[in-house]
Amino acid sequence: MTTLYLVSSGPGAADLVTPRARAAVEAATDLVAYGLYLDLLGEVCDGKTHHDLPLGEEIGRARLALDLAASGKTTALISSGDIGIYAMATLVFELLDLQLQGKENSPQWLAVEIEVVPGVSAMQAGASRIGAMLGHDFCTISLSDLLTPWETIEKRLHACGMGDFVVSFYNPKSKKRDWQINHARDILLQYRPPETPVLLGRQLTRADESITVITLAELDAKDVDMFTLVSVGNSESRHIANGQKEWVYTPRGYSKKL
Repeated sequence: MTTLYLVSSGPGAADLVTPRARAAVEAATDLVAYGLYLDLLGEVCDGKTHHDLPLGEEIGRARLALDLAASGKTTALISSGDIGIYAMATLVFELLDLQLQGKENSPQWLAVEIEVVPGVSAMQAGASRIGAMLGHDFCTISLSDLLTPWETIEKRLHACGMGDFVVSFYNPKSKKRDWQINHARDILLQYRPPETPVLLGRQLTRADESITVITLAELDAKDVDMFTLVSVGNSESRHIANGQKEWVYTPRGYSKKL
C-alpha cells in the first residue's frame, strides 16, 4: 500500500522542521506543494519530482497528491506551519469523505495509506519569539471570508471576546480583503482593554522576520499583510520589559500561590 504523507514544514526556519517531517520528505519520490514551501525546505527536496502548483490551486494540489499516491508513488503533500491548521490536510480528508459518499469518481484513493506529520504553527513560533503569549486558553480565527461567511466569523469574534481567549488571527489581510482586521479589532475592544498587547509577527522565523508589539487600540490594517500573524492577548496578558528586552505573557493564575 502506497503512503501519502501530509507534511508540516513549519513556519520557515530549517531547524523548526521536525525530524519526522524531514524523514517523510526523504521517503517520498514525489513532492506536491506551493513552490515557496519547497524552497524553504532546501536540499532535502533534491532528487525528488516536484509538482509545484500556485496559490489558489489547493484543490488541484490535494487531488494530484492523492492521484500520485494511488498510482504507486510515495508522495508528500507539503504545507507550511502545521498542515492540519488552516492547511491542506483537511482538504485531503474532505475529498476522501466525498469519495466514500459516492460523490467522487476516484475509488483508488481509498487504497492509499495516509500519514499526517504535525509541525510548528505560526502562532506557536510567534508566541515563542516574545515569551509566553499562549500561556492560558487561546483560540485561532481565520479572517478570510472566501470559504467562511463573514457572519460566521463575526459570531466567533464575539464568542472569543466574551470568553476572553487569547486569539491568533490567520489570513488577516490580502490585496482584496483589507477591512476585516480593523473590524475584528473593534469587536474585541468591546470586551478587553485598549492597552491589551498585540503581536505582529511577519515572515516568522525567516530571514526577513519582523516582530512588533503594539496595543489593541493601535492595531490597524495598514500595518498588516498576508505574511503577518496577528495575536491578541486576553484581558490579563502582560507586556513587560527588562531594559531593551521585552516579553508578552498570559498568566494562568499562579500568582495566587506565590
